[in-house]
Amino acid sequence: MTAGRATARALMIQGTGSDVGKSVLCAGLIRLLAKRGHRVLPFKPQNMSNNAAVTTEGGEIGRAQALQARAAGVAPSVHMNPVLLKPQGDRSAQVVVQGCMQGQDDARAYLQRKRSLWPFVAESFAKLQREADFIIVEGAGSPAEANLRANDIANMGFALRAGVPVVLVGDIERGGVIAGLVGTAALLEPEEHALVAGYVINKFRGDAGLFDDGLRIITQRTGWRSFGILPHLAAVSRLPAEDTLSLDAAGKPGEGIVIAVPRLPHIANFDDFDPLRQQDGVKLVFVPPGEPLPGDAALVILPGSKATIADLKAFRAQGWDIDLAAHLRRGGRVLGICAGYQMLGRRVADPNGIEGTPESIDGLGLLDVETVLTGEKALTEVSGIERFSGETVRGYEMHVGVTTGPDAQRPLLRLGGRHDGAVSPDGRVAGCYLHGLFGSDAFRRAWLEQLSGRQIVAGDYEAGVDRALDELATAIERHLDVDSLMAAAR
Repeated sequence: MTAGRATARALMIQGTGSDVGKSVLCAGLIRLLAKRGHRVLPFKPQNMSNNAAVTTEGGEIGRAQALQARAAGVAPSVHMNPVLLKPQGDRSAQVVVQGCMQGQDDARAYLQRKRSLWPFVAESFAKLQREADFIIVEGAGSPAEANLRANDIANMGFALRAGVPVVLVGDIERGGVIAGLVGTAALLEPEEHALVAGYVINKFRGDAGLFDDGLRIITQRTGWRSFGILPHLAAVSRLPAEDTLSLDAAGKPGEGIVIAVPRLPHIANFDDFDPLRQQDGVKLVFVPPGEPLPGDAALVILPGSKATIADLKAFRAQGWDIDLAAHLRRGGRVLGICAGYQMLGRRVADPNGIEGTPESIDGLGLLDVETVLTGEKALTEVSGIERFSGETVRGYEMHVGVTTGPDAQRPLLRLGGRHDGAVSPDGRVAGCYLHGLFGSDAFRRAWLEQLSGRQIVAGDYEAGVDRALDELATAIERHLDVDSLMAAAR
């Protein structure tokens, strides 16, 4: 494209609800356009997720937009997701604007704050327009939530102000796809309805010809054209998930080394475990509330969290602290990542109310370290080695808090010229701040071999993600009218 041009064509993918496949469809379209030789970039005006990624500017965006940037073959930027909401409780969320934390709001306060966020959204979108041939924009939730129409920047509010056509996605696997699409059409304002270029049916199983009458009904009731039916694709399961709804089916059945991850109320960055979920010889179990940690687990991993103290209380309320003590008595091992690492220590203090009410709480006491939560957030991509195997690791840090203590003098990782993490004297409890370490194939193999006492063959996880994106792009080209989709962009 011509340098400085601000006329990139854009298309917005919205959905009849959450988890209908918007993020994946965007990633596949982006990969397909990139393979056709276009400069294409992702954009999501507002995202709500505790799965985030670090950008080249040292900010953070939703993990889905980082995956979409990967699909495009470009580095992630804060401008691809200018507003990120990270839930910290049932009623509040941390607000991240163009990659930087801007405090936290309850739902009512955020509805007021939205008025001031449009300039940031518009600025980021305009920047991407100058750099791309195409922009694939992702909506959030559903545009039919008429009660949230005022000051909307996530769906039709953005589409109207930016003049971007919309394609609506319905998930037939969930049931009610005809009602979802027709009902959405009924709730849109006339100017919103006019922006919809058509719709896509997603996750179809079986003979798509059996839904011909369904397409006819939807088109007659809405006036929108069908761009096609995308089948249920196995490749999607090999892509990093963003929504906690995906954890309902994220465990891996079958035989192998049992690794248990307690599903904390505010679990974050759970794509840390995707390489384990896809690893042959591993049975990954996300343990829901109300169930004990499995007695046959070789390893229990305490995951990241957006609310360390609240989730530590929830961990104890489930009785998982008792299960964890029994696990260690049986000879099991424990690993904490980020907030999970903080929970393993003797104390977690939040003197300035970074996560809510200022307080201090006893940790699980399995590592001789203490953590003080601070307002300064570490956001950086890093690489180094795991000290005990000597294998290379890489990933990113994304946390508030400083952890110190005697066991930190026995660090798990060496990252550049500094150390990270801690290991107990007997070596069976460890923790670190590095997200993504299991994506390092050699480290994953060495860790699992030490855990199991047998040889492990570790696949190339990162190459598998790229193959899945390619398969998704191929399926979109085969099953959807891509030329008409792109012609609708403007």
